[in-house]
Amino acid sequence: MRPISLSLLVLAFLAGCQTTPPADADRSRVTASMLNWIATYNNCDNPSQLAALYDGDAVLWGTASQTIISTPAGIQQYFERACTTNPKSTVELGQQLVRFYGDTAVSSGTYAFTVFPGGQARVVPARFSMTYRRDGDRWLIVDHHSSAMPAPSTQPAPPRQ
Repeated sequence: MRPISLSLLVLAFLAGCQTTPPADADRSRVTASMLNWIATYNNCDNPSQLAALYDGDAVLWGTASQTIISTPAGIQQYFERACTTNPKSTVELGQQLVRFYGDTAVSSGTYAFTVFPGGQARVVPARFSMTYRRDGDRWLIVDHHSSAMPAPSTQPAPPRQ
């Protein structure tokens, strides 16, 4: 009897780890959360509005950060610095792939920041992963990693095994 019980437990665990098909409303809300993040970043009049899109336990590894940020105050300070440039930087969404795992969603993709070092516009392609947690009808960011896109490699791709 024990082997059957253990097998059922393992199957139940594995089933819980599988990507669950989202309801259309969930997909729309996560997409809207990402678009809201972009619009709020581009407006950037109130950094606390950006910080409010993050869960209280969220972690941010920002494109311009040398360290991981793990407090609400740290996240707000990061965006205060980002929002005080003149002219303000902006971001444009590229591709986005959203997956669901119950009350968790992971969005990975690309975006491009336009920054103005020395007053000259420069586009910085970047990649991101944002993990969201459902909070009622809202999806809050619990983990956000962003990094500049590496330059294209001049080396041939390694063979697949």
